[in-house]
Amino acid sequence: MPMTQDDILTKVRTTLCDALGVDEDEVTLESTLVGDLGAESIDFLDIVFRLEKNFSLKIPRGELFPESLASADSGFVKDGKVTTEGIAELRKRMPHADVDKLAADPRVQNIQELFTVGMIVKFLQNKLAKSAAA
Repeated sequence: MPMTQDDILTKVRTTLCDALGVDEDEVTLESTLVGDLGAESIDFLDIVFRLEKNFSLKIPRGELFPESLASADSGFVKDGKVTTEGIAELRKRMPHADVDKLAADPRVQNIQELFTVGMIVKFLQNKLAKSAAA
């Protein structure tokens, strides 16, 4: 039987509490990893590792948290804002994220707001559905 969104959220909540040392009540679908839960870039690797272990699946590097999209030489950032091309690339690489919110205010510092607990849950729902269908 496939996992429900609530089942996935429960496991993600446990994973994030272990990885970030936060309380369970702080981890909601809307919580941002950086702003609300205090994650730093090094934590993202740990989170992926723990998710792989807890969900028994492989998450290729950069699939959940795309790398280097916001770097100056990516061509996706100009004058501190994510370009239209960058927004399109984020939509392609992160179909599990709410890119519309960033598109409305494309300042580079807002990219971190894409990384929410809900985004992880949606990513895992899609990943688990694909692995069950395979």
